Amino acid sequence: MSAFDAAVTAARQRFRPIVMTSLAFVLGVLPLAIASGAGAAARRSMGTGVEGGMLAATFVATLFVPLFYIFLTGRKARKAELAARETGA
Repeated sequence: MSAFDAAVTAARQRFRPIVMTSLAFVLGVLPLAIASGAGAAARRSMGTGVEGGMLAATFVATLFVPLFYIFLTGRKARKAELAARETGA
């Protein structure tokens, strides 16, 4: 299987568990982001930071991790090919 096919297959298999986990976490932190009353400013700032970080991490995990895998695997293959050419020549 090529690096691209492996990354696409892994991304498809991991998409649902990643989104379900992060959605549960974001919804669990939602009361902090909409807090009111005493100490609400601290809770809101913590809640919005955690929610934003979790949404960003979800985006990174679903899109950038497979892209970096393809990039690094292709780079490693090119290095191995160059080394083979140098030793074979």
